[in-house]
Amino acid sequence: MAVAKPLIAIVGRPNVGKSMLFNKIAGKRLSIVEDTPGVTRDRLYATADWTGREFSIVDTGGIEPTADSEILLFMREQALLAIDMADVILFVTDITTGVTAADQEIAKMLLRSKKPVVLAVNKMDSVGPTNPDIYEFYSLGLGDPIALSATHGHGTSDLLDACVKYFPAESETPEEKDAVSVAVIGKPNVGKSSLINYILGENRVIVSEVAGTTRDAVDTAFENETGRYVFIDTAGIRRRSRVDDRIEKFSVLRSEMAIERADVCLIMIDAREGVTDQDTKVAGLAHEAGKASIIVVNKWDLVEKETNTMEHMRQEIQKELSYMTYAPILFISAKNGQRVERIFELINYVDNQSAMRITTGMLNNVLSDATARVQPPTDKGRRLKIYYMTQVSVRPPTFLCFCNEAELFHFSYQRYLENQIRNVFGLEGTPIRILIRQKGDEDK
Repeated sequence: MAVAKPLIAIVGRPNVGKSMLFNKIAGKRLSIVEDTPGVTRDRLYATADWTGREFSIVDTGGIEPTADSEILLFMREQALLAIDMADVILFVTDITTGVTAADQEIAKMLLRSKKPVVLAVNKMDSVGPTNPDIYEFYSLGLGDPIALSATHGHGTSDLLDACVKYFPAESETPEEKDAVSVAVIGKPNVGKSSLINYILGENRVIVSEVAGTTRDAVDTAFENETGRYVFIDTAGIRRRSRVDDRIEKFSVLRSEMAIERADVCLIMIDAREGVTDQDTKVAGLAHEAGKASIIVVNKWDLVEKETNTMEHMRQEIQKELSYMTYAPILFISAKNGQRVERIFELINYVDNQSAMRITTGMLNNVLSDATARVQPPTDKGRRLKIYYMTQVSVRPPTFLCFCNEAELFHFSYQRYLENQIRNVFGLEGTPIRILIRQKGDEDK
């Protein structure tokens, strides 16, 4: 098994610029950056590279040493877990406020952790002589403070140089096969975070009844006897018309980005509510992105059962989500673990189906049988002729059909061909794309 990449945890009290620094190091805008304290609630991971050394970096919610609200206590717990996992702690402070009582408490906490700590003094944005106020930060007992402007990027190279010194020696162990990336998506409060917490056996993601708690998409690596996975817990996706808070809009966008970079989507639905309009929107995002998908009906333990209750709900879901009847449906309880272990089997299955390749010869045998059973459509005496079909890509399986006239290739006949391909090759759990090319023309 490959040795994990070194991990840097960025910690500090709220609103000192941790997320801005995280984005600067990661090289992309992954963490929500707002002036509102407490915006980054969960840990957020990224992979970066410095002087040829690849490492992971985690952004944490601000630590409030004397926190008494439920959310602030959870944020503190998440930050402490990140500290426990990290190889190096990057402690960010703020030159504009000087050393605060909270900074002193955090410094004591970090010293007790016995982990290497690199101290950054942020918001030193002006050029010229160093602001003498930086010397006040020596009082924290964490060594030389490094001047930083996360906004402009000044000082980040010095910080990373200091962090790399603490990295464990590089391993020559080869990397294993890439893990399957799994995006857990759904409207707020369907149990996405609860499911991941059950799987991990630890409170890796904040769980709360307050809608919108998980604002960032959080990547969590996991391995068991069935394989290696990276779970992406996402902010609940609301109706866009209801997304009037700027931070919430970032979270919706982040969920859509999480879907784009996932191999498999777990579309979670509340068993008590059935398929709502918002569920169809969420599922539609995964379908349109061409992602292998599993519909996970959560809170099944809270539903009163009668004869064939599960089968009736299965039929109702397939009716409401008629555009993705290819997706398997699993009824679970994230609270007590009912049928949760089956998720891994299904993830592996639909991921393999999405990556399936079919030879041109086998495809054209299916095409020949299909056109013999149901003649291609005609219009004003012109009949569609399909010359041949070939697979051009996977994830999702995408097929290119060459024909005489693209206008005659009606959507209904495309759907018929898709069904014939599924009947022969399966391709369960994954959308199928059919592209049409008219002889002598570009793709249409």
